[in-house]
Amino acid sequence: MRKKAVCVLAVLTMVLLLFSGCKGSEKFKEITLNEVAHSIFYAPMYVAFEKGYFENEGLKVNLVNGLGADKTMTALLSGECEIGFMGSEASIYVYNEGAQDYVVNFAQLTQRAGNFLVSRDKNEDFAWTNLKGKTVIGGRVGGMPQMVFEYILKKHGMDPQKDLTIIQNIDFGLTSQAFVSGQGDYTIEFEPAATALELEGTGRVVASLGVESGKVPYTAFSARKSYIEKNPDVIQSFTNAIQKGLDYVQSHNPGEIAGAIKGQFKETDIDTLTLLVTRYYDQDTWKENLIFEEESLILLEDILDEAGELSKRVPYEDIITTKFAKEAIK
Repeated sequence: MRKKAVCVLAVLTMVLLLFSGCKGSEKFKEITLNEVAHSIFYAPMYVAFEKGYFENEGLKVNLVNGLGADKTMTALLSGECEIGFMGSEASIYVYNEGAQDYVVNFAQLTQRAGNFLVSRDKNEDFAWTNLKGKTVIGGRVGGMPQMVFEYILKKHGMDPQKDLTIIQNIDFGLTSQAFVSGQGDYTIEFEPAATALELEGTGRVVASLGVESGKVPYTAFSARKSYIEKNPDVIQSFTNAIQKGLDYVQSHNPGEIAGAIKGQFKETDIDTLTLLVTRYYDQDTWKENLIFEEESLILLEDILDEAGELSKRVPYEDIITTKFAKEAIK
């Protein structure tokens, strides 16, 4: 009888532990976030991860690197992720293709381009006109990196199709490797790739596209229209966490920000990480709030139109909502 009682007690204990474990896991809503790239450019988002802001809002967020806006958008539309983080031009393309369950931007994070022009000539006295007759490793046709680059070239009186050669058939994550292998006189890179090329002696950062282009709505968080309608609480909690990340970078110096996001960039030493953060910090990369203003969409569409990538203008109220961003700063 004693053995039977012990066995029954053991079984009951295991059942209780099982159910208590289930309850513990249910306190978090689990979602997947697909990011266009993993870069220091998105520091406020990584602060939210490292400081536990998502957990404080009741979310368990799984981060996936999409390696390009086209791939991130595909993952979002197919249901592989609940939230996508990419250039907002992708949502314009989807809307204009006639999608019924189109993508809505609910939080804008960056307000400048985050890439840099790297020259193979480490002693170059740089001017934008130096690019005439040269070869540049650029970005995907219709992507923000490429369109902003072309926008800058035109500002300096150059024709992107005639005055230089732009390589556009290299995958987003492989451009720096192509440059190291000898392709191109210049390459356009995000951090940490731009500084890595400097540190290994392959090239030198000669210009910031973010400084040169001025403020543009470069990257934003988005979700399918149906998901936002069915899960407003998740979107609000997510936005609250990102706003806390923004508040942190606005109130801390580059060294402190680097320390906060070190867990996301374990392969980068703290001194280099601080240097990278400083580059973005000094050029006023991040917004103070997540509100995607209408004038920002107009500017974005102007850039798309100039690049020949805009079939028609889209209604601001259809592809952008400011409800969650406004609530996050109350």
